[in-house]
Amino acid sequence: MVKSMTGFGQANKDGNQFSLQAEVKSLNSKFLDLNLRFPKSLSEKELEIRNLITEKLERGKVTVSIEIQKSASQLAQVQFNQELFKVYYQSLKNLSETVGEKQTDLFSIALNLPEVVQSNVANQVNEEEWLMCKEVLTDAISKCDAFRQDEGKVLHKKFVEYIQNIQQSVLKVKELDPKRIEKIRERLKGNITSFFGEENYDKNRLEQEIIFYIEKLDIQEEIVRLTTHLNYFIQVLNEKNSNGKKLNFIAQEIGREINTIGSKSNDADMQKEVVLMKEELEKIKEQLNNIL
Repeated sequence: MVKSMTGFGQANKDGNQFSLQAEVKSLNSKFLDLNLRFPKSLSEKELEIRNLITEKLERGKVTVSIEIQKSASQLAQVQFNQELFKVYYQSLKNLSETVGEKQTDLFSIALNLPEVVQSNVANQVNEEEWLMCKEVLTDAISKCDAFRQDEGKVLHKKFVEYIQNIQQSVLKVKELDPKRIEKIRERLKGNITSFFGEENYDKNRLEQEIIFYIEKLDIQEEIVRLTTHLNYFIQVLNEKNSNGKKLNFIAQEIGREINTIGSKSNDADMQKEVVLMKEELEKIKEQLNNIL
Protein backbone atom coordinates (compact mmCIF):
# COMPACT_ATOMS: atom_id res chain seq x y z
CA MET A 1 0.00 0.00 0.00
CA VAL A 2 1.60 3.21 -1.14
CA LYS A 3 1.26 6.37 0.91
CA SER A 4 1.58 9.93 -0.34
CA MET A 5 3.75 12.49 1.45
CA THR A 6 1.11 15.17 0.84
CA GLY A 7 -1.25 15.50 3.78
CA PHE A 8 -3.23 17.80 6.04
CA GLY A 9 -4.77 17.36 9.46
CA GLN A 10 -6.40 19.70 11.96
CA ALA A 11 -7.84 19.16 15.44
CA ASN A 12 -9.01 21.34 18.32
CA LYS A 13 -10.43 21.00 21.80
CA ASP A 14 -11.78 23.35 24.48
CA GLY A 15 -10.74 23.01 28.12
CA ASN A 16 -11.86 24.76 31.29
CA GLN A 17 -9.36 27.60 31.19
CA PHE A 18 -8.02 27.40 27.62
CA SER A 19 -8.59 26.02 24.11
CA LEU A 20 -6.14 24.19 21.87
CA GLN A 21 -5.74 23.89 18.11
CA ALA A 22 -3.18 21.85 16.18
CA GLU A 23 -2.56 21.86 12.44
CA VAL A 24 -0.27 19.51 10.51
CA LYS A 25 0.72 19.96 6.86
CA SER A 26 3.14 17.78 4.89
CA LEU A 27 4.73 17.86 1.44
CA ASN A 28 7.25 15.64 -0.31
CA SER A 29 10.89 15.63 0.78
CA LYS A 30 13.78 13.16 0.71
CA PHE A 31 14.02 13.30 4.50
CA LEU A 32 11.91 14.36 7.48
CA ASP A 33 12.08 18.15 7.51
CA LEU A 34 10.20 19.50 10.55
CA ASN A 35 9.03 23.08 10.98
CA LEU A 36 7.45 23.60 14.43
CA ARG A 37 5.45 26.61 15.59
CA PHE A 38 4.13 26.54 19.16
CA PRO A 39 3.85 28.82 22.23
CA LYS A 40 6.89 29.38 24.43
CA SER A 41 5.13 27.51 27.23
CA LEU A 42 5.60 24.26 25.24
CA SER A 43 9.34 24.70 24.73
CA GLU A 44 10.31 22.00 27.22
CA LYS A 45 8.00 19.54 25.38
CA GLU A 46 9.63 20.04 21.97
CA LEU A 47 11.41 16.66 21.99
CA GLU A 48 8.18 14.82 22.80
CA ILE A 49 6.36 16.74 20.08
CA ARG A 50 9.05 15.78 17.55
CA ASN A 51 8.86 12.12 18.60
CA LEU A 52 5.08 12.07 18.15
CA ILE A 53 5.45 13.41 14.61
CA THR A 54 8.42 11.22 13.62
CA GLU A 55 6.72 8.04 14.82
CA LYS A 56 3.73 8.53 12.51
CA LEU A 57 4.80 10.61 9.52
CA GLU A 58 8.35 9.26 8.98
CA ARG A 59 9.32 11.42 5.99
CA GLY A 60 8.35 14.64 4.24
CA LYS A 61 8.44 18.39 4.74
CA VAL A 62 6.15 18.70 7.76
CA THR A 63 4.85 21.96 9.24
CA VAL A 64 3.18 21.75 12.66
CA SER A 65 1.37 24.64 14.29
CA ILE A 66 0.00 24.57 17.86
CA GLU A 67 -2.06 27.41 19.30
CA ILE A 68 -3.15 27.81 22.92
CA GLN A 69 -5.79 30.39 23.72
CA LYS A 70 -6.12 31.28 27.39
CA SER A 71 -9.44 32.24 28.92
CA ALA A 72 -10.15 35.87 29.84
CA SER A 73 -9.89 35.06 33.54
CA GLN A 74 -6.35 33.70 33.09
CA LEU A 75 -5.24 36.58 30.93
CA ALA A 76 -6.53 39.02 33.55
CA GLN A 77 -4.17 37.62 36.18
CA VAL A 78 -1.72 40.51 36.16
CA GLN A 79 -0.07 42.62 38.84
CA PHE A 80 1.53 46.05 38.72
CA ASN A 81 4.82 46.95 40.35
CA GLN A 82 3.63 50.27 41.75
CA GLU A 83 6.95 51.32 43.30
CA LEU A 84 8.81 50.74 40.05
CA PHE A 85 6.09 52.56 38.11
CA LYS A 86 6.44 55.62 40.41
CA VAL A 87 10.21 55.66 39.89
CA TYR A 88 9.81 55.45 36.11
CA TYR A 89 7.13 58.12 36.05
CA GLN A 90 9.04 60.56 38.27
CA SER A 91 12.24 60.06 36.26
CA LEU A 92 10.39 60.74 32.99
CA LYS A 93 8.75 63.83 34.52
CA ASN A 94 12.09 65.22 35.71
CA LEU A 95 13.63 64.52 32.30
CA SER A 96 10.84 66.35 30.48
CA GLU A 97 11.23 69.39 32.79
CA THR A 98 14.98 69.42 32.16
CA VAL A 99 14.57 69.73 28.39
CA GLY A 100 11.44 71.89 28.59
CA GLU A 101 9.24 69.30 26.91
CA LYS A 102 5.50 69.07 27.60
CA GLN A 103 4.60 66.22 29.94
CA THR A 104 2.37 64.19 27.61
CA ASP A 105 1.76 60.41 27.65
CA LEU A 106 4.12 59.88 30.57
CA PHE A 107 1.66 57.48 32.17
CA SER A 108 1.47 55.09 29.18
CA ILE A 109 5.24 55.29 28.62
CA ALA A 110 6.00 54.39 32.24
CA LEU A 111 3.38 51.62 32.22
CA ASN A 112 5.07 49.90 29.25
CA LEU A 113 8.56 50.00 30.68
CA PRO A 114 10.16 46.65 31.80
CA GLU A 115 8.84 44.82 34.89
CA VAL A 116 5.93 47.23 35.54
CA VAL A 117 3.24 44.80 34.39
CA GLN A 118 3.73 41.32 35.81
CA SER A 119 1.61 38.30 34.82
CA ASN A 120 0.73 35.45 37.14
CA VAL A 121 0.04 33.12 34.19
CA ALA A 122 2.53 30.25 34.24
CA ASN A 123 5.20 30.20 31.53
CA GLN A 124 4.96 26.41 31.30
CA VAL A 125 2.00 24.14 30.70
CA ASN A 126 0.85 21.98 33.56
CA GLU A 127 0.26 18.24 33.22
CA GLU A 128 -3.43 18.63 32.40
CA GLU A 129 -2.70 21.15 29.65
CA TRP A 130 0.06 18.97 28.20
CA LEU A 131 -2.10 15.83 28.10
CA MET A 132 -4.79 17.79 26.30
CA CYS A 133 -2.22 19.26 23.92
CA LYS A 134 -0.81 15.78 23.24
CA GLU A 135 -4.29 14.44 22.53
CA VAL A 136 -5.08 17.24 20.06
CA LEU A 137 -1.71 16.96 18.32
CA THR A 138 -2.02 13.18 18.00
CA ASP A 139 -5.46 13.61 16.48
CA ALA A 140 -4.15 16.13 13.93
CA ILE A 141 -1.23 13.85 13.03
CA SER A 142 -3.60 10.87 12.57
CA LYS A 143 -5.82 12.93 10.27
CA CYS A 144 -2.78 13.99 8.24
CA ASP A 145 -1.70 10.34 7.98
CA ALA A 146 -5.21 9.31 6.87
CA PHE A 147 -5.08 12.05 4.23
CA ARG A 148 -1.78 10.57 3.03
CA GLN A 149 -3.32 7.11 2.79
CA ASP A 150 -6.25 8.38 0.73
CA GLU A 151 -3.85 10.18 -1.63
CA GLY A 152 -1.81 6.96 -1.83
CA LYS A 153 -4.86 4.98 -3.00
CA VAL A 154 -5.35 7.41 -5.87
CA LEU A 155 -1.67 7.16 -6.82
CA HIS A 156 -1.79 3.36 -6.57
CA LYS A 157 -4.44 3.23 -9.31
CA LYS A 158 -2.36 5.53 -11.49
CA PHE A 159 0.78 3.42 -11.06
CA VAL A 160 -1.09 0.23 -12.01
CA GLU A 161 -2.46 1.97 -15.09
CA TYR A 162 1.00 3.21 -16.14
CA ILE A 163 2.58 -0.24 -15.64
CA GLN A 164 -0.21 -1.92 -17.63
CA ASN A 165 0.37 0.54 -20.48
CA ILE A 166 4.08 -0.37 -20.52
CA GLN A 167 3.19 -4.07 -20.45
CA GLN A 168 0.94 -3.58 -23.48
CA SER A 169 3.82 -1.95 -25.34
CA VAL A 170 6.10 -4.86 -24.37
CA LEU A 171 3.59 -7.29 -25.93
CA LYS A 172 3.56 -5.24 -29.13
CA VAL A 173 7.37 -5.22 -29.16
CA LYS A 174 7.30 -9.03 -28.91
CA GLU A 175 4.93 -9.18 -31.86
CA LEU A 176 7.08 -6.82 -33.92
CA ASP A 177 10.38 -8.54 -33.15
CA PRO A 178 10.19 -11.47 -35.69
CA LYS A 179 9.15 -9.08 -38.45
CA ARG A 180 11.96 -6.72 -37.47
CA ILE A 181 14.55 -9.53 -37.71
CA GLU A 182 13.25 -10.52 -41.13
CA LYS A 183 13.39 -6.91 -42.31
CA ILE A 184 17.01 -6.63 -41.17
CA ARG A 185 17.92 -9.90 -42.87
CA GLU A 186 16.34 -8.87 -46.18
CA ARG A 187 17.85 -5.40 -46.02
CA LEU A 188 21.36 -6.78 -45.50
CA LYS A 189 20.97 -9.27 -48.32
CA GLY A 190 19.63 -6.57 -50.60
CA ASN A 191 22.54 -4.27 -49.85
CA ILE A 192 25.10 -7.03 -50.50
CA THR A 193 23.40 -8.11 -53.73
CA SER A 194 23.19 -4.60 -55.07
CA PHE A 195 26.86 -4.02 -54.30
CA PHE A 196 28.45 -7.35 -55.37
CA GLY A 197 25.81 -8.80 -57.69
CA GLU A 198 24.00 -12.13 -57.37
CA GLU A 199 27.04 -14.45 -57.75
CA ASN A 200 29.99 -12.46 -56.45
CA TYR A 201 29.73 -13.20 -52.73
CA ASP A 202 29.92 -16.17 -50.39
CA LYS A 203 26.35 -16.94 -49.31
CA ASN A 204 27.43 -19.03 -46.33
CA ARG A 205 29.70 -16.24 -45.08
CA LEU A 206 26.86 -13.78 -45.61
CA GLU A 207 24.51 -15.88 -43.50
CA GLN A 208 27.12 -16.06 -40.72
CA GLU A 209 27.58 -12.29 -40.77
CA ILE A 210 23.80 -11.74 -40.76
CA ILE A 211 23.40 -14.07 -37.76
CA PHE A 212 26.21 -12.26 -35.91
CA TYR A 213 24.68 -8.87 -36.68
CA ILE A 214 21.18 -9.94 -35.64
CA GLU A 215 22.51 -11.42 -32.37
CA LYS A 216 23.91 -7.99 -31.50
CA LEU A 217 20.41 -6.56 -32.01
CA ASP A 218 18.65 -9.34 -30.07
CA ILE A 219 16.33 -7.94 -27.37
CA GLN A 220 14.93 -11.14 -25.83
CA GLU A 221 16.95 -10.81 -22.61
CA GLU A 222 15.91 -7.17 -22.24
CA ILE A 223 12.25 -8.09 -22.71
CA VAL A 224 12.51 -10.81 -20.04
CA ARG A 225 14.22 -8.47 -17.56
CA LEU A 226 11.79 -5.64 -18.31
CA THR A 227 8.81 -7.95 -17.73
CA THR A 228 10.34 -9.10 -14.44
CA HIS A 229 10.89 -5.49 -13.28
CA LEU A 230 7.31 -4.53 -14.17
CA ASN A 231 5.90 -7.46 -12.20
CA TYR A 232 8.17 -6.67 -9.25
CA PHE A 233 7.00 -3.04 -9.30
CA ILE A 234 3.38 -4.19 -8.90
CA GLN A 235 4.43 -6.62 -6.14
CA VAL A 236 6.14 -3.87 -4.11
CA LEU A 237 3.21 -1.56 -4.84
CA ASN A 238 0.87 -4.04 -3.11
CA GLU A 239 3.05 -4.60 -0.04
CA LYS A 240 1.71 -3.56 3.35
CA ASN A 241 4.28 -0.83 3.93
CA SER A 242 4.85 2.06 1.55
CA ASN A 243 8.36 2.02 0.07
CA GLY A 244 8.86 4.87 -2.36
CA LYS A 245 12.65 4.49 -2.43
CA LYS A 246 12.47 0.85 -3.54
CA LEU A 247 9.93 1.75 -6.22
CA ASN A 248 12.32 4.46 -7.41
CA PHE A 249 15.12 1.91 -7.79
CA ILE A 250 12.86 -0.45 -9.74
CA ALA A 251 11.75 2.42 -11.99
CA GLN A 252 15.44 3.10 -12.77
CA GLU A 253 15.91 -0.54 -13.81
CA ILE A 254 12.78 -0.37 -15.96
CA GLY A 255 14.17 2.72 -17.68
CA ARG A 256 17.51 1.01 -18.30
CA GLU A 257 15.88 -1.94 -20.12
CA ILE A 258 13.60 0.34 -22.16
CA ASN A 259 16.60 2.40 -23.27
CA THR A 260 18.51 -0.73 -24.30
CA ILE A 261 15.55 -1.99 -26.33
CA GLY A 262 15.35 1.40 -27.99
CA SER A 263 19.05 1.43 -28.90
CA LYS A 264 18.89 -2.11 -30.33
CA SER A 265 15.52 -1.95 -32.07
CA ASN A 266 16.63 -0.43 -35.40
CA ASP A 267 12.95 -0.40 -36.38
CA ALA A 268 10.55 2.54 -36.69
CA ASP A 269 7.44 0.70 -35.45
CA MET A 270 9.30 -0.66 -32.42
CA GLN A 271 10.72 2.78 -31.65
CA LYS A 272 7.16 4.11 -31.42
CA GLU A 273 6.43 1.58 -28.68
CA VAL A 274 9.68 2.49 -26.92
CA VAL A 275 8.64 6.16 -26.92
CA LEU A 276 5.24 5.22 -25.42
CA MET A 277 6.97 3.19 -22.69
CA LYS A 278 9.29 6.08 -21.86
CA GLU A 279 6.32 8.42 -21.66
CA GLU A 280 4.55 6.17 -19.15
CA LEU A 281 7.76 5.72 -17.16
CA GLU A 282 8.19 9.50 -16.87
CA LYS A 283 4.69 9.71 -15.38
CA ILE A 284 5.68 7.05 -12.85
CA LYS A 285 8.89 8.85 -11.89
CA GLU A 286 7.06 12.14 -11.47
CA GLN A 287 4.50 10.62 -9.11
CA LEU A 288 7.13 8.61 -7.19
CA ASN A 289 8.61 11.88 -5.93
CA ASN A 290 5.56 12.17 -3.68
CA ILE A 291 5.54 8.59 -2.36
CA LEU A 292 6.62 7.83 1.19
